[in-house]
Amino acid sequence: MRFLVDAQLPPALARWLTAKGHHAEHVVECGLLTASDSDVWDHAVRIGATILTKDEDFANRRALSQGPPPIVWIRFGNARRTELLHRLEPLLGSVTEAIERGDTLVELT
Repeated sequence: MRFLVDAQLPPALARWLTAKGHHAEHVVECGLLTASDSDVWDHAVRIGATILTKDEDFANRRALSQGPPPIVWIRFGNARRTELLHRLEPLLGSVTEAIERGDTLVELT
């Protein structure tokens, strides 16, 4: 599965997803660190990626749009990188299953 990690999340998340066998990039690697949400959205569509974000704007846009990209909305409070990855570990399988079956918005709380 291909992921695009948004700016509010650490680049380490993209590296962690890659280590788990996925293709993942952080927006900083794509030259999109300061890009608008629309530019990030369009890039995800072009490369066929699911956006991982903490930004509610992506979830709202997803609710109003048809088609790609899928959004994984991480609603955890602020956490250190290690804690974030620890919390995501048991959820990754269900996230990928949800996206594979066609869910377009996956909320993680």
